[in-house]
Amino acid sequence: MDLRNIAIIAHVDHGKTTLVDSLLKQSETFSEKGLEGETIMDSNELERERGITIFSKNAAVAYKGVKINIVDTPGHADFGGEVERIMNLVDGALLLVDAKEGPMPQTRFVLKKAIAAGHRIIVVINKIDKPDARPDWVLNQTFDLFVTLGASDRQTDFPVIYASAKQGKAGYTENLAEMTNVIPLFDTIVKEIPAPTADVNAPLQVSVANVSYDNYKGKTAIGRIVRGTLKPGAVAWINRDGVTAQAKVTSVMVFDGMSKKEVPEAEAGEVVAFAGIEGINIGETIADLNAPEALPVMKIEEPTVKMTFGVNTSPFSGKEGQFTTSRNIKERLERELQNDVALRVEAGTGSESFTVSGRGELHLAILIEKMRRDGFELQVSRPQVIFKEENGEKTEPFEEVSIEVPENLSGSVMEKLGKRRGELKDMRSENGISYLEFVIPTRGLIGYRNEFMIDTKGLGIINALFLGYREFAGEIGSSAHGSIISFETGETNSYGMQAAQERGQLFLAPGVAVYEGMIVGQNAKAEDLVVNVCKEKRLSNMRSKGDGVAAGLDTPRLMTLEEALEYVGDDELVEVTPKNIRLRKVLLKEFERKRVS
Repeated sequence: MDLRNIAIIAHVDHGKTTLVDSLLKQSETFSEKGLEGETIMDSNELERERGITIFSKNAAVAYKGVKINIVDTPGHADFGGEVERIMNLVDGALLLVDAKEGPMPQTRFVLKKAIAAGHRIIVVINKIDKPDARPDWVLNQTFDLFVTLGASDRQTDFPVIYASAKQGKAGYTENLAEMTNVIPLFDTIVKEIPAPTADVNAPLQVSVANVSYDNYKGKTAIGRIVRGTLKPGAVAWINRDGVTAQAKVTSVMVFDGMSKKEVPEAEAGEVVAFAGIEGINIGETIADLNAPEALPVMKIEEPTVKMTFGVNTSPFSGKEGQFTTSRNIKERLERELQNDVALRVEAGTGSESFTVSGRGELHLAILIEKMRRDGFELQVSRPQVIFKEENGEKTEPFEEVSIEVPENLSGSVMEKLGKRRGELKDMRSENGISYLEFVIPTRGLIGYRNEFMIDTKGLGIINALFLGYREFAGEIGSSAHGSIISFETGETNSYGMQAAQERGQLFLAPGVAVYEGMIVGQNAKAEDLVVNVCKEKRLSNMRSKGDGVAAGLDTPRLMTLEEALEYVGDDELVEVTPKNIRLRKVLLKEFERKRVS
């Protein structure tokens, strides 16, 4: 079989998933019926909501007798574990770059992985239908990035395709009017991406890059056949520690469109899914039973941020979730570890808590969101960076931060990032927009993104890319906030909340159940304030209970999960349930907080 294995890589929102959809719809193996307006590959609910790819997905199409296996990859560095695994599955990549924005921080991240793997790369300059597209400038910037990242001469001599994925068109020049479909891209893939070279007759080796669950077949592993032929039957299973055991493959499947089809066997070079080995995990090897030989274990970059996950101890515990115990949380985290090689889970300081480490705040926030949607109740701490000792010196993770902000608002951004140990590396202005490049400790970004959106009036764009560990940057000035805290357990009402809002910004509307020690707003001053938001107005024979209060309330600031994680301080927690996101003090009683202060 003539075969090509490719990955789609790009910065967030540069059009990867939309392009994959166009390739699927215009291939010989896919029907467009009933899919109008849908993004086929972003099948996960979270992905559709956020407009980003979180989980890698496989598809396959046929074009002129060539089977093309396509893997759509995350564009966010927090999901780098996915990108790293995918590079082991493919022989080449399509690099999508926005025709206006050019290469962005995550472009650098995903391209670096593809270059390091030695892959042939096709550059696709996408969104040329934008009125302010500048493809020539983007092409020059992309070439410079290849050189900066140490690409080989062959890699820098990359083919270029211009496209509008949204319109399902591609061509060899930037003239959109001459384009009719994505056939030029198909032709370039077949011509430029090498077919896999592997020995079909050699002893079997399969590298496991992903695992999933099938309702009928159970745990399913996805990987590439490095050599030999895979068929149902007895195999050698070599785990990450090098221990070999006999196992049995019950089903072998290949990708066909968006689905999988069962086959009697699959040969070297093919990307397959197989079932039957319940304990198999990412990074392990399936080999010939008579000549077991392990493949190199995939190296995954270490986590940089950690949080504490614990049993919900609020007065509302157990009222809104199905899974509430430490055993429930432990089992769920262990199950996540099977799919996420960039995640770490350790026992916490208490018997009912766990320290969970990941590649960034978004990485952990997505995990928490998945858990709450699965019916879990838990409480989580403020994210903290992970420090290391290297050669006797304290080190910490650093980020490269790229910012787009209206020119008149850039001063505030530079001032605040400077206070957070950020170092300005580059600055330019274009059409009233300032483009800023900073290098900053990861801890300097924790709690800043919400502040950034306020300072830039929601018009700013911020992206960060992990650079590695560097020497400890020194203490960062406290950005402590003051919280407005509920005095008692009850239900908020307009009268009590009107008095509270005079002291700051509220997070709740009237008629919401609260408990003592729950955070209901942010104080205008950098100190905590206890208020009675449940206080009712005394009745008189002159006025009714609700007179003149409801109209005076401002619209509350309703927190998303990410905003809540950004907001909480070291003595605060986020309570997460399937129905609500609440903020609270670690110590709910005021006298307890005063005693430790």
